[in-house]
Amino acid sequence: MKISSKTIQLFLYSLALLLSLAKTDPPPLQDFCIADTASPSLFYNNGVPCLNPNSAVSSHFVTSALAKPGKTSGNIFGFNATLTNTKNLPGVNTMGLTMARIDIAANGIVPPHTHPRASEVTICLKGALLVGFVDTLGRLFTQQLRPGDSFVFPKGLIHFLYNMDSSKPALALSGLSSQNPGLQMTSMATFASKPPIPDEVLKKAFQITSQDISIIRKNLGG
Repeated sequence: MKISSKTIQLFLYSLALLLSLAKTDPPPLQDFCIADTASPSLFYNNGVPCLNPNSAVSSHFVTSALAKPGKTSGNIFGFNATLTNTKNLPGVNTMGLTMARIDIAANGIVPPHTHPRASEVTICLKGALLVGFVDTLGRLFTQQLRPGDSFVFPKGLIHFLYNMDSSKPALALSGLSSQNPGLQMTSMATFASKPPIPDEVLKKAFQITSQDISIIRKNLGG
């Protein structure tokens, strides 16, 4: 299904509004700060050092990283997320945003997870997606998305994307309001951390047995 230019414009407007309202990264102090990824950094800083602005060229502001489908067979959940970053798009440094191409296999899922430093707006480009998030009151907000539909995930809240089609893959594009939004998979963080969370904590938190914990850890590769 072809996405209309009006739909794309609406998505970009929604993304711009999201970035203006939920921006978390420090604002840049110059027009741009091309990421210097070649020179070794002598100290840790909140971001990536800049190239001399006089060295900026058009290629610093363009990327084809999101053009190719991602490999969805690389994990047990059946999804792949390809993100822009300062290596494949140096001009994004200090801009306070990230774009992500999300490929989801048939019946695949981006499992419940959070981005601690960013809000996210997602547009469905292909397929049928069930998306949702849970707020701090425990309320679930869900929606079925078709090509052209968009959905916003508030900053820091647990959310998911599920491909409802058992025979065809789905494709989505997301914009996030931070250069480094962070990612924490709820299941992996809980049952596959290094070192592991003590069994007694998990048993009481989830009202499960030690055998249940072992099974879950094995299924998650922990």
